[in-house]
Amino acid sequence: MTRGGRQKSRTEPERRCIATGDSQPKGGLIRFVVGPENVVVPDIMERLPGRGIWVSSNRNALETVIEKGLFSRAAKNAVTVPDGFVDEIERQLARRVTDGIAMARKAGQAVAGYEKVKAWLDQGEVEVLIQALDGSGRGKSKLSTPENGRYIGCLSADELGLSFGRDIVIHCALATGRLSKRVIEDATRLQGLRDMSGGKSTGKGKKTT
Repeated sequence: MTRGGRQKSRTEPERRCIATGDSQPKGGLIRFVVGPENVVVPDIMERLPGRGIWVSSNRNALETVIEKGLFSRAAKNAVTVPDGFVDEIERQLARRVTDGIAMARKAGQAVAGYEKVKAWLDQGEVEVLIQALDGSGRGKSKLSTPENGRYIGCLSADELGLSFGRDIVIHCALATGRLSKRVIEDATRLQGLRDMSGGKSTGKGKKTT
């Protein structure tokens, strides 16, 4: 099993993190390419042309890569890392997670609000329980992650609200489906950047400690 409760799959492609030197399933890493004028570009969607450079989705790993010039070493050429690089990656990942939840909502695979989420949980329709990191702990404790389900707690109430066209959302649930898988993978990477120690992880039935 990998960090964050991810179950390592024998069929999932692996890549080597240039910060740690370890190979792991690429779902736990972020791909980068060297763009025009030798500027490092995050390839969150893994679609940009060029040789991929992979780093664990972890703030410490990314900061180490930047401080030690490991992007240049991996690229075998002097490269430039823009200011605020890690924060920009976090912003892009957060947007991808909220966009994924919005897509699930439009497909009828996501609901928001305590009562609707509770109803879905009671009916056994939930694969992913999502709650705002800045929501009331007492209120959030009234809903439990479904058995063999996932929990996401790395988004703010404002960010969750974007997915539903509201100012804020505290409770959200996703049904089983392809879109849920995408949200889980992106949220796992986002959580690594936000260092959600002490909160619930996106791993099955697990909490970070």
